[in-house]
Amino acid sequence: MELANFARFSYAPVISRNAYPLTVPFPWKTIAIRCREMTAIGRVWEETGQSTHMLMRREHVSFFRGSALDRAWLQIALALCSGIFLPALFLLTYLGEDTRAGRGVTFSIVGASCAIILATLSVRRFAAFPGTRAFMYIIPCFATAYGLAVAGLLLARLDYNRMFLTVSFALALLTALFAALHVARNARRRFWLVPFGKVDLARATRHVDWIIMTEPVVPNVPNAVVVADLQYDHDDEWSRMLAVAAVEGHEVYHTKVLIESLTGQVSMEHLSENSFGTLLPNLVYVQVKRAIDIVSVLVLSPILLTLLLGIAVLVKLSSPGPVLFIQERMGYRGVPFRMIKFRTMFVRNPASEETSRDDAMTATGDSRITRIGHFLRRTRLDELPQVWHILRGEMSWIGPRPEAIPLSRWYEKEIPFYFYRHIVRPGISGWAQVKQGHVTDIESVSAKLRYDFYYIKNFSAWLDLLIGLKTFRIIGSGFGAR
Repeated sequence: MELANFARFSYAPVISRNAYPLTVPFPWKTIAIRCREMTAIGRVWEETGQSTHMLMRREHVSFFRGSALDRAWLQIALALCSGIFLPALFLLTYLGEDTRAGRGVTFSIVGASCAIILATLSVRRFAAFPGTRAFMYIIPCFATAYGLAVAGLLLARLDYNRMFLTVSFALALLTALFAALHVARNARRRFWLVPFGKVDLARATRHVDWIIMTEPVVPNVPNAVVVADLQYDHDDEWSRMLAVAAVEGHEVYHTKVLIESLTGQVSMEHLSENSFGTLLPNLVYVQVKRAIDIVSVLVLSPILLTLLLGIAVLVKLSSPGPVLFIQERMGYRGVPFRMIKFRTMFVRNPASEETSRDDAMTATGDSRITRIGHFLRRTRLDELPQVWHILRGEMSWIGPRPEAIPLSRWYEKEIPFYFYRHIVRPGISGWAQVKQGHVTDIESVSAKLRYDFYYIKNFSAWLDLLIGLKTFRIIGSGFGAR
């Protein structure tokens, strides 16, 4: 199971509580002292603005229990059986033959096997992010993986069997869909919560079965997951219980990390470092992402230019005024830039300094929006001119949305570390947009910032790919549009 915490201790071999008779002293005091030392270290790191779970490798939490099909090796094995072995049974006569047909079957088996493994692992990686159901990403992942396999065979000029690949894709896809449906129906999120420290927010988390522990005894349930505030000064009995739970192989999670993985939001109490123990994002991926942005815009430029010209004509004919709307936004590393987008509102007199902040927010059913503007906002096509900013290095395809200058300055006054949001390039789409949509009230704005900081903390290619897939869904559904 994937880990996302500072608290899981890995020992081999696994020790059982019953392995020590009462006549043999077990080093409870030593373990309790070590737990207290680690808790004290945690408080020191917390006071210096860092988080304790950086002391060990942190990944996303895997929540579901109660279904054997949630195991990666079993999902891959089932997909290989249905997608490789079953189709191969009808082509056994060709296997091993030094003919074009024989080589085609052999290379097709290798390509399909790689595609199944890649697709299964990709689906599991996407499903590890908060609020993401594996069922929704099985078809895109398998279609992409098999597409890459076919492209590899074509580029390498290797023989392949179309019928085998088609049947393999269909059977592997059906198997993956069945496994995801079975897991969704039978697995549940269930955690044993130590009721001390900052646990109120955990109790308020929905769609989770919280079992409040009343005594310091390790749950007598296989694979029970224990959650505790590891920065709280637990007494000896509770510290001993946490140590025993970890030694026995139970997963012990820090409350703060688990809540982040459940909600997709980062606590706004202080700055949180990323997986590498630093406030800087992955610098290698920053450069790779920049290269991908430039190449993708250049490759898509014929399609983009056609769309831009067509939309420009529609905007011009819909209402008097300019085609483009230009507004100063706060950009990468806190450098303001003039962001362009298609105009979706009727032209009005410039806002006064007192009302500029309110005008920067669009209300539901805003009367300023034109008829074509509703369509452009719903499909997010009004943001399309910002590909120009991607080429200039001011924006990216994926990232926190750039805020208007009045809003950004207001946030900086209210939140001391808000400026940290500008450490990555703003994007045309982002984690907050696909999770929350457009916001106007103060409470929603605070949640949006927590989503933005989660993106920065978990800055990675996997999260960008997930946001990209969710964005395509949103374009069709119009989720969060105003």
